[in-house]
Amino acid sequence: MPIEHILLGVATMLLLSIIASKASARLGVPVLLAFLAIGMLAGSDGPGGIHFDNARLAQSLGVVALALILFAGGLDTNREKIRPVWRQGILLATIGVLLTAGLMACLAKWALGFSWREGFLLGAIVSSTDAAAVFAELRSRSVRLRGHLEPLLELESGSNDPMAVFLTLGMISLLMEPSASFAGLIPMFFFQMGLGAALGLAIGKGLTFIINRLRLEYEGLYPALTLSGALLTYGLTASVGGNGFLAAYLAGIILGNSDFIHKRSLIRFHDGLAWLMQLAMFLTLGLLVFPTRLVPIIGAGLLASAFLIFVARPVSVFASLLPAKLGVREKTMLSWVGLRGAAPIIMATFPLVAGIPKAEIYFNLVFFIVLTSSLLQGTTISLMARWLGVEAPPSPRQQSLLEYEPPVATSNDLIEIIVPANSAAGWRRVMDLGLPEGALIVLQVKGDETIVPGGGTIIEANDRLLIFARKDDRDRIRALFSVTAPSG
Repeated sequence: MPIEHILLGVATMLLLSIIASKASARLGVPVLLAFLAIGMLAGSDGPGGIHFDNARLAQSLGVVALALILFAGGLDTNREKIRPVWRQGILLATIGVLLTAGLMACLAKWALGFSWREGFLLGAIVSSTDAAAVFAELRSRSVRLRGHLEPLLELESGSNDPMAVFLTLGMISLLMEPSASFAGLIPMFFFQMGLGAALGLAIGKGLTFIINRLRLEYEGLYPALTLSGALLTYGLTASVGGNGFLAAYLAGIILGNSDFIHKRSLIRFHDGLAWLMQLAMFLTLGLLVFPTRLVPIIGAGLLASAFLIFVARPVSVFASLLPAKLGVREKTMLSWVGLRGAAPIIMATFPLVAGIPKAEIYFNLVFFIVLTSSLLQGTTISLMARWLGVEAPPSPRQQSLLEYEPPVATSNDLIEIIVPANSAAGWRRVMDLGLPEGALIVLQVKGDETIVPGGGTIIEANDRLLIFARKDDRDRIRALFSVTAPSG
């Protein structure tokens, strides 16, 4: 096929997917389904008629895409927000994933005719959740979750893919070597995760140092530098036997919580790249599936989906979070938002590439489970949040008042604050706020009015303030505008 025809087809599918993302938000359809549907319509069983059955190519694209998505997710993870929930997040990403896989193995053994190892492989493949799918649905419906639910969900969804990939590859190796035992996976787990964590942290710190010290002549090379850093993190770690996905995620967290040149623009670049990777991944996986082959497994697929949604996920959440101080409503919400996304479909290509028995059954079952999860859970997230009473007041996303990226060497920064209701600073004059020495409110937005405040200007709730101050004073300034504790 001529290259211009390939480019035309790729561009058309990407454009249709972007348009579909807008339509899906208005129609209440999960964006993941829109992307997959376009790929399926373009495939062999659809009007597009594109025959694509190269599982190895799909797997390779999926691995690269997942590594870049995890790196971008790490970049956007605020360490201070996840600090209070890191223990719960790690429990869900490890014990929770293991319990989910084990429960699904029981179903596969007793109801679907799989062996224990085959059943555990199926459970491992569908054991991880998709942060991108969850937050896309929350944002499309302007839904926020109260307390620490959002950072906990973000941490779990960003960190459970490495565990699921480890279990998937481990079970494939056990199926290919029947004499091997489950116990052999234990030292392998600690080795891979330990090495992945060590290299991810080291490369993240090294990448921060390089970005700030290299001083490239052309700004356009900085995105290429961070992209190469993300790929290097995964490639190097996986090459020496570590978990490359964990390394990519941790490197992103280290870099994203450090000060470096062109930070905002680079984070936006990787956010856009992550969306491009998701589009390419969903379209490719949609092409890879043959919808007519899903018909024979509808019964098994519905049973597996129902068991995963209503039994395996809730039991794993409640059991993993027994030590956590979370109420039943919060744990129930965490159980319901455990959407399955592209990661399980990518991992379902591993058995296809390895050539193990029942590989096609795995892929079709997993694809059906992901579709069911998106349809049922993805369309009811906002309803469930309201029903459980865990929905937080809406906080519309607003563009920054001023695009400013201070040099890394400077000790000053711009701090943007939205004054909350019942703030300790409410209805006080600027001169009475007690701002640190040298701090200056340079802009104040009241509704549609933007002013440069003076010492006698009154601060009110919902005002947006842009404050120029020392970086060391950021926490102190935010404390000045914190919500006043209720009396009594």
